[in-house]
Amino acid sequence: MAGFGEYKKEIMDAAHNERIRLALSRAIKQYRANVDKALKAFPQTVKLAEEVREIKEKAIGQMDKLAGQACQVIEANHGKAYIAKTAEDALNIIGGLVGSGKLVVKAKSMTSEEIGLREHLEEGGNEVYETDLGEFIVQKLGSRPMHILAPAVHVPKEDVARLLSGITCEELPADVEVLVATARKLLREKFFNADIGISGSNVVAAETGSLFLIENEGNIRLATSAPPVHIALVGMEKLVPTLNEAWKVAEVTWRYANYTIPQYISIVSGPSSTGDIEKVITYGAHGPREFHVIFLDGGRTELARHPELRQVLYCLRCGGCLYECPVFGVTAGHFGDKYFTGIGAVWAAMISGDREKAAALAYTCLTCGRCKVRCPMKINVPEMVVELRKLLAEGA
Repeated sequence: MAGFGEYKKEIMDAAHNERIRLALSRAIKQYRANVDKALKAFPQTVKLAEEVREIKEKAIGQMDKLAGQACQVIEANHGKAYIAKTAEDALNIIGGLVGSGKLVVKAKSMTSEEIGLREHLEEGGNEVYETDLGEFIVQKLGSRPMHILAPAVHVPKEDVARLLSGITCEELPADVEVLVATARKLLREKFFNADIGISGSNVVAAETGSLFLIENEGNIRLATSAPPVHIALVGMEKLVPTLNEAWKVAEVTWRYANYTIPQYISIVSGPSSTGDIEKVITYGAHGPREFHVIFLDGGRTELARHPELRQVLYCLRCGGCLYECPVFGVTAGHFGDKYFTGIGAVWAAMISGDREKAAALAYTCLTCGRCKVRCPMKINVPEMVVELRKLLAEGA
């Protein structure tokens, strides 16, 4: 977002784009139905969300300690762990691990999007494939994600058919099952030929160093188990003290993200190992021989000290708030950049440090509060946006 004038044009063009309106109307209707079904089947999730809010409140205040604890456990389990103070530090660490000339398969990760990891690795001479279907579509379109969980939510199936037809040189119908099968065929060999697999994590248990990976497609399992090296980039706000607490965070996350139960829940605590020959533990069995975890601060510990804006770190990335936002409903991710809507304004100001972008987003937000009603953590986005506007006006 180069300036407010360009942002204003971008968001107004999006608001008048019939393709975006068509895709979003379909997605919002389906999302609401899916979440309502999940919460009806598991009504205890609402009460569990209150407990998770308390878990997150306490964990955010001790991110440094939890990151250090997780690093020690991961190292003890024959992994490698790092704490990156800045985005540049994280890029340097991962760039050093990957090198150049590598084939990289990547799971969807907002933290990697935040620091521009794919672009950084491509500039370093690597071939990088987004393997989440939505991210793959956006990558091939030369566009950017428009939702934190559904990156291609703004792309109707008719446009996907045109895109994949061009890639395969076949005339594909606007049939979702056919399009998914086509993407599977295009990506399948990449998993098994890749040198590096990269993921994020939905939540991390500090006491065991365990990363929770929630998905439906199965691409994360392939990306983190088929290549010989697994690298995970995780924002420090994803850390909680115990394995039991991590389970609770994960359950609330997937219920509000769309699922009654996700198809896959992976817990990764180290490189693959075996003890089947004379009970001698040997690392590098069928899965990765190397496991690297980078915990990114990137301004998070400083943000955690702000009395109101620290709420942004409680976010589970379920994406429900976006589907409730009236502005997002007609503009998709044009109301934002890497993080979207009112909560994205806080992220832009406090983490990305882009005050102009933050101001544009903060004054686009209607402060209507529909996001707070949907949010499992009851993050008060209107309160944060009003506080942010004051800080921006004061030049703080």
